[in-house]
Amino acid sequence: MEILFVTNVIDLILAVMLDLLIGDPYWFPHPVIYMGKLISKLEKLGRKLCKTHKQIKAFGGIIVIIVAFSSFVVPFIILQISKEVFWVYHILNIILLWTTIATRCLHKEGKKVYDSLAKNDIEDARIKISYLVGRDTKTLSEYEIVRADVETIAENTADGVVAPIFYAMLGGAPLAMMYKGINTMDSMLGYMNKKYKHIGFFPAKTDDVFNFIPARITGFLICLAAPMVGGSIAESIKVMIRDRKNHKSPNCAYPEGAAAGAMRVQLGGTNVYFGETMYKPTIGNKIKDLGKEHIIDTIKLMYGAMFYLVIIYVLYEICVYM
Repeated sequence: MEILFVTNVIDLILAVMLDLLIGDPYWFPHPVIYMGKLISKLEKLGRKLCKTHKQIKAFGGIIVIIVAFSSFVVPFIILQISKEVFWVYHILNIILLWTTIATRCLHKEGKKVYDSLAKNDIEDARIKISYLVGRDTKTLSEYEIVRADVETIAENTADGVVAPIFYAMLGGAPLAMMYKGINTMDSMLGYMNKKYKHIGFFPAKTDDVFNFIPARITGFLICLAAPMVGGSIAESIKVMIRDRKNHKSPNCAYPEGAAAGAMRVQLGGTNVYFGETMYKPTIGNKIKDLGKEHIIDTIKLMYGAMFYLVIIYVLYEICVYM
């Protein structure tokens, strides 16, 4: 049991380190690509077969079952087959865990927007941010681009960093990969607009459930990291708790509120998705004007949250097995 504990902890730490070192190389056949292809094919099939809103909503539930099951069972079978060969098992386990974590990728893509703004190239910044968000970006001002980038990095600190590690702690690579499939479904189908509100209903609700605990953990971890950007832990917690419901999602306001409190800026507000205007309340206090430098600060908060999570996990496991 102690050997299993040590190897599982080491595998996860090595997976985190691998992500920090190389991120998501473009040449690597990332599992999310294949998850996306499966979801896209299922969506097309559902729209072809279903004739009513009720039917397509139900088909969204079928998509959840298929994607969640396949995302779990494929890595589970891979690990079961290889478990008799120690090094093969652990190498595969580390690789699978690595593909679920997106810290370096989020850093890299978020900073591309900052770099474009630093060069005063707002058109390029609009293009770069369009790869990260679902909102319409063609007419965004610099302030709106910065806000979109900061909100995305903060939100994805939960979705792309803390949640996969959290589920890896609970159920290893198969559970972390299942979460990744559910989160990918939400990013592709979980929009509350005319096109997606029916087929995306169950994918969005399932993602809300799976992110319920990780989002709150992320919020508090970001609060702990607030001093890294000159913020106050207490003030970050205060803002996060106060504004935790100021979002259409039951989860997103936790990491966004914590980040806004840490940096003493205001996030949230109106966005346009697929031509539809979505009115949202604000999050945080406008003590400082939101600027491109806050993109870098949000990246620092992301790393701080991740390191705190790993440290807490290792210390907890050491205490349990000592």
